[in-house]
Amino acid sequence: MASLSSLCSSSPSIKSQTSIAKPLVILRKDSVTFPTRFSKTPSLVQTQSVAREISADLSNTNDVVPKKAKNGLEKDPRELWKRYVDWLYQHKELGLYLDVSRVGFTDEFVEEMEPRFQAAFKAMEELEKGAIANPDEGRMVGHYWLRKPELAPNSFLKSQIETTLDAVRKFADEVVSGKIKPPSSPEGRFTSILSVGIGGSALGPQFVAEALAPDNPPLKIRFIDNTDPAGIDHQIAQLGPELASTLVVVISKSGGTPETRNGLLEVQKAFREAGLEFAKQGVAITQENSLLDNTVRIEGWLARFPMFDWVGGRTSEMSAVGLLPAALQGIDVREMLAGASLMDEANRTTVLRNNPAALLALCWYWASDGVGSKDMVVLPYKDSLLLFSRYLQQLVMESLGKEFDLDGNRVSQGLTVYGNKGSTDQHAYIQQLREGVHNFFATFIEVLRDRPPGHDWELEPGVTCGDYLFGMLQGTRSALYANDRESVTVTVQEVTPRSVGALVALYERAVGIYASLVNINAYHQPGVEAGKKAAGEVLALQKRVLAVLNEARMVFLTVSFSYGEETQPEVVKTSTLELNPTLELMFCKEPVEPLTIDEVAERCHTPEDIEMIYKIIAHMAANDRALIAEGSCGSPRSIKVYLGECNVDGLYA
Repeated sequence: MASLSSLCSSSPSIKSQTSIAKPLVILRKDSVTFPTRFSKTPSLVQTQSVAREISADLSNTNDVVPKKAKNGLEKDPRELWKRYVDWLYQHKELGLYLDVSRVGFTDEFVEEMEPRFQAAFKAMEELEKGAIANPDEGRMVGHYWLRKPELAPNSFLKSQIETTLDAVRKFADEVVSGKIKPPSSPEGRFTSILSVGIGGSALGPQFVAEALAPDNPPLKIRFIDNTDPAGIDHQIAQLGPELASTLVVVISKSGGTPETRNGLLEVQKAFREAGLEFAKQGVAITQENSLLDNTVRIEGWLARFPMFDWVGGRTSEMSAVGLLPAALQGIDVREMLAGASLMDEANRTTVLRNNPAALLALCWYWASDGVGSKDMVVLPYKDSLLLFSRYLQQLVMESLGKEFDLDGNRVSQGLTVYGNKGSTDQHAYIQQLREGVHNFFATFIEVLRDRPPGHDWELEPGVTCGDYLFGMLQGTRSALYANDRESVTVTVQEVTPRSVGALVALYERAVGIYASLVNINAYHQPGVEAGKKAAGEVLALQKRVLAVLNEARMVFLTVSFSYGEETQPEVVKTSTLELNPTLELMFCKEPVEPLTIDEVAERCHTPEDIEMIYKIIAHMAANDRALIAEGSCGSPRSIKVYLGECNVDGLYA
């Protein structure tokens, strides 16, 4: 490829920027320290973007200001065309293109970043060989092995991967063909899938189902991906009598994830109420010897498939987590794996401009100053790719959103991702993107094929429906760029299992490379664990609140018994009972004496948790589990509350 020097000859070199007059540094905040893998001492990296605006006051000084920095992004059409051609990446076998020409990085910036990229490439190579790439949890990171098992560091892991894939395909074939049948369905075969899982156990399968499932799949899929009772009820109600022919796939590495456990218990209740035997229609995807795995073995579920501790949830789409639901819908999972494998191979090159994942990481670093200073807006111009932005939200944000780097420095890293679909975005938030706060860069996902061959027609002479979509994408890209909004465009020929597998692999690797550039662990999620712990503490506090309210409804009566030596009952004489025993009796108090929020907090011995206690009581009252005797939730201190039912047994629970 040609050099960019002809395009960016007036762009400042990074080294020379350190000597630019002081006002530039103050106004632009160009000097930022970024901890790196290569040294314990943070290095100074200049991240001046040609897309940033310079203060008008600065132009009145005698300082030498680079022309590109003053004028913004390159706008000359001929120069832009040259930049487009020079930096366009194409993967011929996948039919995938990556256009980074509308991101304003300079030759000097690329040269400055080259050592970091070489270190990142080396780190990825070691990761694929089985290095402990997740040091905080002491784990290998092996999702790349799933699409090329021979990369696995030992024959046992290779065999596990291959055996699991064969088992997934065999089971799916037998379900679809009707060889494996539900026990009591008049249909004589399974007709639906109910997938129960959350996070990476749901977002990947949801994205793939929306993108690739045929219009009339052999099994239709529904998801329970939250602990929202109304949402769960809706999914079960939508199944109706079809519950009898529904295959329930429960996905949880530990089996103890509360949302997934709750979803499972709700589904099992629905099966009991319908007179169905859940175990005959239940399938688990979980880690060996987990709580869920042991339950499956004891109850005799229909099937189980393994999850591995070296595959994280957000990178599990190419494991049984994603492949089983896809195969049951008639999606060619071999093609998904092939697409991912081809993309992985392309991303192993150490030549930056020939490595699509590295090019993405370069653009992210440039656009967000290496500190997440700008959001990434993902705009897929294809309805079937609507959920790609949601999938990327977890993949990118859970991986890169870290408080500390690998050296223990507090860095508060991250990259915010959100998006919609084109051209719906045109009527939603493009107004702000073009003219509002400049706090983002865009990623367009383009699909060249509009409809299958032979199905297109012209709405008007020379123009099809797909032409309008194409026009909206190109027009939005141009309109944003005209106002100095940078963007990346990823193009695929059509949405197929192969291209979807490639997209998943492209962004998985881009996340890994970017994490190396900013020296963080992309493969753990301590913030998620902190949230789970805090949720557990809230539920524990709720149990104390219930106990306090229950006790407030009780009257305690102590009865003492006295016996003389001669009048003691035989049972007392021959037992270990005291000679003068006492008995505590409890009765429900009428009328009830309600408690204020302060009184509840005091009796819980946690006055510091009074706000949370109020929220717990408000939630219980909204669900008829506590009654407000006085006051209203809009005035917390006015509330007096009591339990509607007197529960003597609850005191011993």
